Amino acid sequence: MNQGNRAVWSVVIVTALVALGLAAPAGAADPRNYEVTITDLTSGQPFTPPVVVTHNRALSLFQIGSPASFEVQEIAENGNNAPLLALLAGKPGVFEAVQAGDGPIVPAGTPGSATFPDSVTFTITAGGNARFLSFVAMLICTNDGFSGANRVRLPRAVGDSVSLQTAGYDAGTEINTEDFADIVPPCQGLIGVSSGEPGTGVSNPALAEGGKVLHHPGIQGGSDLLPGVHGWTDPVLDIVIERVS
Repeated sequence: MNQGNRAVWSVVIVTALVALGLAAPAGAADPRNYEVTITDLTSGQPFTPPVVVTHNRALSLFQIGSPASFEVQEIAENGNNAPLLALLAGKPGVFEAVQAGDGPIVPAGTPGSATFPDSVTFTITAGGNARFLSFVAMLICTNDGFSGANRVRLPRAVGDSVSLQTAGYDAGTEINTEDFADIVPPCQGLIGVSSGEPGTGVSNPALAEGGKVLHHPGIQGGSDLLPGVHGWTDPVLDIVIERVS
């Protein structure tokens, strides 16, 4: 990994060290523990460690057809989880917010899979009226692609589980140049297709677009990204949530 790669990926690693768990509200009643597994279903798209939150009905991380928040934009463009974790730390109705893991989730059989897994399993807690789970993760080999889910109802009884699969979304915040120069550098090393460009973990105002969150159109092959390598068909992620105590 070159110096540019280390600099950008350190954003995710530092976030993991400082924000793996945000404290639950003091005195919160009826704590319930859930084991969650999130698996990459694609053949060519790695994901950043997901930001996962348990919360009440009022919270929504994103809405199809509405502009993405700054916090979701930072994940979708730059793989930067820190702003969303900081927002959730002080958000009413949030019980717990975590970064799931300290490295990417990588498709099996790709170069990155020698170092990183194709799924992540972790435990998260909820209590009181926090009966929902939401999450967001970046599609790393895109300009501003992400996946996630809003307000998944948590299973009620110990031993019960729920599962769902999620689609790829376009945050509508950056033009889809499909140029490695405009994409976070881990993409090239994790998938194994490279142009030698360093990439970037910073938003470029010249590429900004004032769009809305929509289903991602997929990889078109206009520049460095290759439909046969980096492309996908929905669903892109599988999530299983089991109440364990």
